[in-house]
Amino acid sequence: MIRLDHVTKSFKHKNEMRYIVKDVSFTIPRGDSIGLLGRNGAGKSTLLRLIAGTIKPTAGRIHRFAHVSFPLGFQGSFNGSLTGEQNVRFVARIYGCDTEELVEYVRDFAELENAYQMPVKTYSSGMKARLAFGVSMGIKFDYYLVDEITAVGDANFKKKCKRIFEEKLEHSDIVMVSHSNASLKEYCTTGIVLEDGNLTYYPNIDDAIGRHNANMARR
Repeated sequence: MIRLDHVTKSFKHKNEMRYIVKDVSFTIPRGDSIGLLGRNGAGKSTLLRLIAGTIKPTAGRIHRFAHVSFPLGFQGSFNGSLTGEQNVRFVARIYGCDTEELVEYVRDFAELENAYQMPVKTYSSGMKARLAFGVSMGIKFDYYLVDEITAVGDANFKKKCKRIFEEKLEHSDIVMVSHSNASLKEYCTTGIVLEDGNLTYYPNIDDAIGRHNANMARR
């Protein structure tokens, strides 16, 4: 499980303090895939990065009693001066994976061809997404954090991504940010609505979507 213990994340904007989450305590259990909803700018992607550990909370602690991925749609963890392969080797060492096995898996999966040996700063956003998705699929996680993207590329590549992703979810859970209600309903059973720094949990994803839609209509 993942436990947020009195977590606050804030920052200053135009001399005002803004809160992504404010003194939030919440447990994400195993066995449920969760959709994370909120209006644009509410801080959904920031919350995913907090859960992943790529950024730190302003206050409080996040306890991870599980193997948690970095956000699949987040490519900021790559070093632009290193090649795709060098970045994969670095990630493999961080997560304690078999380096050569992960390098070969991503080489085959991402279909970057010669670009795999080029600096990531020369990649298009789609190429970076392929690399990030390939790395995530090559490592076994208990939780996959998904930020808006589950597949990129042509139709055949998208089918491959969807198939591999669904295979992973047979043994893992997800926390997913998406503006697509269809995607949320397809992959998630429960939901969290992020609104004004507060998290509200719903055991049914349809109820979470309904609450989010009501929030959007209210403003």
